[in-house]
Amino acid sequence: MFMPSLARAIAAAVLSVSICALAPGEAVAQNFERPVRLIVPFAPGGTSDILARLISPKLSAAIGQSVVVENKPGAAGNLGADAVAKAQPDGHTLLLMDVGSLATAPSLFSDLTFDVEKDLAPISMVMFGPYVLAVHESVPAKSTKELIEYGKANPNKLTIANSGVGGATHITAVAMAKQLGIQWKNVPYKGGAAASRAVVSGESGVIINGAIATMPFVLNKQLTGLAVTGEQRLASAPDLPTFKEAGLPGGDAGTWQGILTTGGTPPAMVARLNAEIRKILEMPEIQQKVAEQGGVVRAQSPEEFRNWLKDATGRWGTIIREAGIKGS
Repeated sequence: MFMPSLARAIAAAVLSVSICALAPGEAVAQNFERPVRLIVPFAPGGTSDILARLISPKLSAAIGQSVVVENKPGAAGNLGADAVAKAQPDGHTLLLMDVGSLATAPSLFSDLTFDVEKDLAPISMVMFGPYVLAVHESVPAKSTKELIEYGKANPNKLTIANSGVGGATHITAVAMAKQLGIQWKNVPYKGGAAASRAVVSGESGVIINGAIATMPFVLNKQLTGLAVTGEQRLASAPDLPTFKEAGLPGGDAGTWQGILTTGGTPPAMVARLNAEIRKILEMPEIQQKVAEQGGVVRAQSPEEFRNWLKDATGRWGTIIREAGIKGS
């Protein structure tokens, strides 16, 4: 029979060995051994791309490795998301996108090549950005009231650009048309930047898109802004009413930008990335640049982000099924 003191000594020795055995593994799991790919599944110039290029230099400095932004547009963000889902699960491949598109994907695409819940690991939400409703100068509407009246009097004459079939801006436009009792033609593009340029050129007439990517065109008088989602007006455009003030539905809609990595990535690496990204989002210069475009920094823990995504998937799925929308 062991004496109590001997038993305690043996237990302490075992614990010490266990800690020594675990510590190296945890350290390795949190180190970055090569450049990191930050995939944006949309074309350059959109909200996700702007944020990625704002965050990447800071993240590179924090982890001691290059962070390379890679645009991989296609399939409403699914092409880039699939690349991250199938990457080595070590935290060296990241995805930054409007996660509303991830929430809609399971309901839209029966042939989705990855499982959003299992194959992607949420790291942190980055920001919430309001949507701006704007029109080309050829559209005979200088207010939301005039736009609604024109839309009702001219079914399917208005064309509204979106960032891709099944994307958050597409679903928002479908839901809005249904609630307002109007009909317009939804025209998909490869990302919000391409959609904005299409309306600037007059190829399409209307757009609902993230403020960061769209407001520069409004401020430069290339588009006519009509309203903005969110609870308050934009500091850069105080004359632009909120959806609520303009009597429009969907005032809580907007672009939710988040960063994820490959499913199965060690929790220690996810935690390290979350900590570094949250430090970046707390920097005054980052918060100021996001706020200048009407965005609000929204950092979250991985678990909070995961819960948000699960809830959004259920809510958006209901709208998609009721509207009969199919991805392509």
